[in-house]
Amino acid sequence: MSIISYYNEEEKGKVLEDLTSNVKQIQDDLLKEILTLNSGTEYLQNFLHGSSAKELFKKNLPIVTYKDVKTYIDRVANGEPSNVISALPITNFFNSSGTSGGANKILPTNNKYLDSSASSTDLIAHVIRK
Repeated sequence: MSIISYYNEEEKGKVLEDLTSNVKQIQDDLLKEILTLNSGTEYLQNFLHGSSAKELFKKNLPIVTYKDVKTYIDRVANGEPSNVISALPITNFFNSSGTSGGANKILPTNNKYLDSSASSTDLIAHVIRK
């Protein structure tokens, strides 16, 4: 259950309004949080060398495909520590349906992702009820 589920309908509407009014700032803050939290992971060390600067991230980290990160994901799925790819413990692995490229993909998740997903679902339900 997400924290949003405890809000009344008016509070959910305010959260949604704030999220949609401040998109750029929220995205910048979220990227900073992710980079700060994960700058010590093996994957980001290869590009950022311990830095969490957004400019360095934009300059040094290429747009990647699943194939580019698959070896890191496979290593964690096969028992290596989560900090290969995430500062937070990987708590679940989901499998994609395999419709893109024909093969299933392993998708690592953590509790923070699951909580965010639940909050998003609660906000979507709020919009649908309107």
